[in-house]
Amino acid sequence: MMKFAWDNYKRYAWGKNELRPLTRNGHIGNMFGGLRGASIIDSLDTLYIMGLMDEYNDAKEWVKANLDLNSNGEASLFEVNIRYVGGLLSAYYLTGEEVFKSKVLELGDKLLPAFNTPTGIPRGVINLGSGTSWSWGWASAGSSILAEFGTLHLEFVHLTELSRNPIYTEKVMNIRKLLSKIEKPHGLYPNFLSPVSGNWVQHHVSIGGLGDSFYEYLIKSFLMSDKTDSDAKKMYYDALEAIEANLVQKSPGGLTYMAEWRGGILDHKMGHLACFSGGMIGIGADDGAPEKRQHYLDLAAEITHTCHESYTRSATKLGPEAFRFDGGGEATATRLSDRYYILRPEVIESYMYMWRLTHDPKYREWGWEAVEALEQHCRVESGFSGIRDVYTTAVSHDNMQQSFFLSETLKYLYLLFSDDDLLPLEDWVFNTEAHPLPIIRNSCLQNEATQDKTVSE
Repeated sequence: MMKFAWDNYKRYAWGKNELRPLTRNGHIGNMFGGLRGASIIDSLDTLYIMGLMDEYNDAKEWVKANLDLNSNGEASLFEVNIRYVGGLLSAYYLTGEEVFKSKVLELGDKLLPAFNTPTGIPRGVINLGSGTSWSWGWASAGSSILAEFGTLHLEFVHLTELSRNPIYTEKVMNIRKLLSKIEKPHGLYPNFLSPVSGNWVQHHVSIGGLGDSFYEYLIKSFLMSDKTDSDAKKMYYDALEAIEANLVQKSPGGLTYMAEWRGGILDHKMGHLACFSGGMIGIGADDGAPEKRQHYLDLAAEITHTCHESYTRSATKLGPEAFRFDGGGEATATRLSDRYYILRPEVIESYMYMWRLTHDPKYREWGWEAVEALEQHCRVESGFSGIRDVYTTAVSHDNMQQSFFLSETLKYLYLLFSDDDLLPLEDWVFNTEAHPLPIIRNSCLQNEATQDKTVSE
């Protein structure tokens, strides 16, 4: 599947951000400013771990010759960070190729002006050429988005590791300090915050889009620090407690789900994006209170089961963008506007983590159901495409092979069916675009230093 997706991207869309498989051309879009080659950067580590070395070498050569970071245009700080910074960091850590390191440090430097705000909370959009930044027009009252400014930590800590410049870690630690200090409604983190006043802008809370990866990066920051980052640990388990108290619900049919919270009123809807939380709660089960370990594993399994149900209850066996638990059907999309599937990885991501944590064969069975559904409904003549309605087998394709399909969906499927020693969780943490970053162990760094000393002696 990866080779098919890649070969078609290379044939019809090389150097563009994504392949449009039905019209056989490339898509640039406006998320990455003037940056190009998103599918190339997102695929480097996947190609490498799959042993597709010719394809990986083509990708590496493109980065050397064609990845131009001197671009004007409005780029999403969040998307550039998770896809480009994350993808280049992983490629460097997996291969040791200097070109990836020099490119990622050049790019990291260009993201810093976004943090020039009264609070240090970055704005969402940055012009990589001029360094000016501003907030998304649609975000309420010029606010910044929790999942965007809260999903920089892993990458920025590694930028400091590679550059030996503390500024990157300082920027993200400052965000964390502000969030830790600020008053939280019921211990929950709303999705919108003003980068000027440092106050919440409205009380909408979600584990799906706008909130999701902030929580993921708390537990992953703790794990990536070799379990030394106690602030991240405390913030994660406190947040999880508030989520359990306020958002976790059980449907009449017995399905556990995460509702959204709007100023104290629950909206009984769960987005596909929120389905990553099964895996998140799973990898966080070991380090909470010992008496809660089994409880967290059970909760992780229940949420993953609910997300699998959202797939099973559709005609295509792929899940909708969002599904509801009110008015009749459970774990199904009611609105037409929620019925699409754009090759998203979150459900499969949770299968992969739950397999690694429990080795229950059902997770591989569920993953294989997804493979068969993708092959049957999303594979077209020249690539893979999202579909507009998962509830009909007469599918209508959306003509987009998302870069995260190559970075995340296919990587997590490959890992689900691989042995645990391929990117073992005790050595690697995946960023929210599935780019593996090494756990930072002081002992390793010290050993390296003494090794260098011995060699020079």
